[in-house]
Amino acid sequence: MMKTISAASLTLLLAGVASPALAQSVPDWSGPYIGVYGGVLENNEDAGEGLVFDRDFDGQFDDTVILNGTTSSAFSPGSCSGSALGQAAANGCDIDPTGVEASVRLGYDMQFGAFVVGMVGELSGADVEDSVTSFSTTPAAYVFTRELESMAALRLRAGFATGPALVYVTGGGAMAKIENSFRTTNGANSFTETVNDDEADGYQLGTGIEWRLAPNLTLTGEYLFTNLQPGDYVVRVGPGTAGPTNPFILPPNTAGTDMARGNDDMELHAIKLGMNVRF
Repeated sequence: MMKTISAASLTLLLAGVASPALAQSVPDWSGPYIGVYGGVLENNEDAGEGLVFDRDFDGQFDDTVILNGTTSSAFSPGSCSGSALGQAAANGCDIDPTGVEASVRLGYDMQFGAFVVGMVGELSGADVEDSVTSFSTTPAAYVFTRELESMAALRLRAGFATGPALVYVTGGGAMAKIENSFRTTNGANSFTETVNDDEADGYQLGTGIEWRLAPNLTLTGEYLFTNLQPGDYVVRVGPGTAGPTNPFILPPNTAGTDMARGNDDMELHAIKLGMNVRF
């Protein structure tokens, strides 16, 4: 009789232990959550990028700045990604440093069997630079830099729940605040900056995995690609103290030359880690 009772008791005990474990292995992902995230940002260097010029002020940056009395480009030394290490092309450029990002995330998921869909909103503070340099024959260096300061995103995500994990893809729109700057080793001409908009619009695409650590606590690892299109940023090169043979002020426009960077996009790769509290 004791053996029968003991066996029954053991069976009930094992069932009681197994049931929570089973429930824990297939969690319910439905409901709201809030999370904090941090990660690194890498600027997608455009090896072919350089500066472009508008000599006739028609708004089309399709002109060539030429040397006086020739048909040769005043920027024949070329361009490089990153910030100039000196005034001559031979000095080269440094690589844009790896940036950082910290964010707060709010989301809501709905689960249909093993399929999970949801929406997530994210506010981020960031610090990452995107620079390009062109060199003139003077020699002189001309450096344009974009710096991402903050970003807001609204994305959809869809995933598949398996055991304690949710594997997902995500995508949506993004808006960011961009700080533009310019520097040069040219001390003869004058330089006037025009910023039409310090905000950028774009999109994000990514993938990740969220892992249930406890009934209301999850750990997430994520890769996110961001494409932003900043507003126009133009530097007008004026006469300054330069002589009449200066390439920037040659006829037909002795007032100067508008200069901008050739790539309209800012592309970023992010690796993030985050913790979510689910309700």
